[in-house]
Amino acid sequence: MTRSSSATLLEVDAINVFYGPIQALRGVAMRIDAGERVALVGANGAGKSTTLRAISGLVPVAEGEIRLDGESLKGRSPAEIVEAGIAQLPEGRELFSGMSVEDNLRAGFWTRRRSDTSFKDMRDQVMDHFPILRERAHQEAGTLSGGEQQMLGVARALMSNPRLIIVDELSMGLAPQIVAQLFEILRDVNEHGTAVLIVEQFVHMALANTDRAYVLAKGEVVLEGRSSDLLADPKLIASYLGEADQPADTTPVGKRKAAPKPRKPAAKGR
Repeated sequence: MTRSSSATLLEVDAINVFYGPIQALRGVAMRIDAGERVALVGANGAGKSTTLRAISGLVPVAEGEIRLDGESLKGRSPAEIVEAGIAQLPEGRELFSGMSVEDNLRAGFWTRRRSDTSFKDMRDQVMDHFPILRERAHQEAGTLSGGEQQMLGVARALMSNPRLIIVDELSMGLAPQIVAQLFEILRDVNEHGTAVLIVEQFVHMALANTDRAYVLAKGEVVLEGRSSDLLADPKLIASYLGEADQPADTTPVGKRKAAPKPRKPAAKGR
């Protein structure tokens, strides 16, 4: 399936968020079009996770509006927002570690239990993206590898059949090859029509795998534009994101070239 048209799906309109007396977000505004991939990047403490939590209804918005298809999400519970079409993979995954892979997926399906789609049909559809999880269906989630747990987190979010999936720190604690594989899965999910909003510590990886990006600093949007343009700007990392981020290998796993073998030092003459 090709991506959807460019109709606006989600609108974040000048929101302010407070944690007690501390203002975490100041007039944050952004939009996500149907079928689009968007990155939200910034240094630690910039307000990225708070923005995601506000969209998902996990923190209250003091001022401003968040709209899905033009309808306000104000006052809706997190479960109601999932039912409306937004699912989030939170930082740290938050799986039910003592439950099986299949039961975790069943928990993700809970908001769809009254829909015309059966759990089995939705599970089989989601599992097409994650063949390894089909093999591990009856295994406890807590016994999976880190990469498999992250796959399960994405799969559980997809069980609600969202129109927008929000992913917070996809790469945390994972090997680069696993991260590349997960980005390929998200690309496949997006090509089937689901919009993606991603917060990612490896900024180069996030920009290489999205259409547009917003840069946050101290709770405000300070820059926005096409991801490819921001990726090509060498001053971006130094100006807004600090120097810690290093370019990641964004080549799909199957197309990477093996690293050259180091040459042996020439023997010294006597």
